[in-house]
Amino acid sequence: MPRLRRICVYCGSHSGSDPSHHSRAHALGAFLARSGTGLVYGGGNIGLMGALADGALSQGGEVIGVIPRSLMEKELGHRGVTELRVVASMHERKQMMVDLSDGFIALPGGFGTLDELFETLTWLQLAFHDKPVGLLNAGGFFDGLVEFIHHMSRKGFLRAEHAACLLVDDDPSRLVERMTAFRPPELGKWIEKLASEVR
Repeated sequence: MPRLRRICVYCGSHSGSDPSHHSRAHALGAFLARSGTGLVYGGGNIGLMGALADGALSQGGEVIGVIPRSLMEKELGHRGVTELRVVASMHERKQMMVDLSDGFIALPGGFGTLDELFETLTWLQLAFHDKPVGLLNAGGFFDGLVEFIHHMSRKGFLRAEHAACLLVDDDPSRLVERMTAFRPPELGKWIEKLASEVR
C-alpha cells in the first residue's frame, strides 16, 4: 500500500470550550511528524491550527501552511512553519491544499472546517480525486454529524458506498492506517445507474 506522504488537516482557528481539543490537535501534529508524514494545513498560528502546527514542529516535521493574503495581512499566519504559501482566495487555498496532500483529516472546527471537509468529500464522490478522507472523532465531537450522514443515506440522498468513504475513528494511528488502506468506490457504476434513473 502506498504511504501517505502528506496529510492535510482541517480544523478550527479557535480552540473551543474543551481544552482537550487543543491537546489532541497538538498530539495529532506530533504523531504525523514522528511517523514521517508531512502536514498541510490552513497556515494559522492560533486555535487548533496553531496547536496542530506546533505539535508537528516540536517533532521536527514538515509543515506547509496555505493561507489567503487577507488573513496573512491580519498577522494570523504561522511564521515558524517549514513553508507558508500565501494565496489570493479561499478557493485557491482549498485547491492547493488538495493538490499538496495524499489524504485529509478533519478535527473539530466551525463552518470553515465543515466547508473544507465536505468539498473534499464531494470531490472524492465525483472522482475529482481518489484520496482518503478521515474524521478524527476523539471525544465524540462529530457524533451528531456522523449520524446525520447516515440519515442522508437512509433518506436516499447519499449512496451507502459514498457515506462509507468518510473514515471515522477516535484514534489517530488507527485512522491513518485505515486511510492508507482506503480504495474509492468505482464512479462509473453509480453515475450510469443515476443517468438511467433520470431518463
